[in-house]
Amino acid sequence: MTAGLGCDGDTVAMTGASQPSIEDLVLGGIPGIPKVRFHNPFLAYEVGEDFMKFFYAAAAGRIDPFILIVEGSIPNEKNKAGGYWASFGTDPTTGQPITTCEWIDRLAPKAWAIIGAGTCAAYGGIHAMHGNPTDAMGLADYLGWEWKSKTIALWGHCSTCFKWPPTVCRHASFDEQRTVVEETGARLMKTCWRLGKNSCGILTQARAP
Repeated sequence: MTAGLGCDGDTVAMTGASQPSIEDLVLGGIPGIPKVRFHNPFLAYEVGEDFMKFFYAAAAGRIDPFILIVEGSIPNEKNKAGGYWASFGTDPTTGQPITTCEWIDRLAPKAWAIIGAGTCAAYGGIHAMHGNPTDAMGLADYLGWEWKSKTIALWGHCSTCFKWPPTVCRHASFDEQRTVVEETGARLMKTCWRLGKNSCGILTQARAP
């Protein structure tokens, strides 16, 4: 769900992943990893109600298990008299927009795991700076830092959920920021061979003609 306050930058970046790639996950091309049905408004073929039906079904308990991935910070919908800050789809009964917060309230209790993709979803990002009228926050602030899904709550590691079976996920270790850590105590992201290279221009040089 990319209906938070932010951009689709993390979704776009994910299209460049290679270990595994989105195609590998969706097509079931990796042994030991179940085939994934991926519903992202930025990448989906479906539009409008044809796309929204998957979220309605998940909220009604007709899709199980599912992983809820949120991109963008979460606004405070209670800090104003009327209107809304962010929404996703329309309530078929009332005809009114369904806020991002409402979707999280509906889906979070039913999700097998929850992932906050990127800085905005994890910690609020730039929108959480002092003076922003939305009072934006990260998923952990909205749900509560002690909140847990049916198995785990991860901030930023999609492939971990796909690669680990539920029995392993229940015993996963996390640091104080709810980030997965290995047995050595190092954050899982530290094992990424691309870490830090982009800021040094190494990836750009490698792709230059």
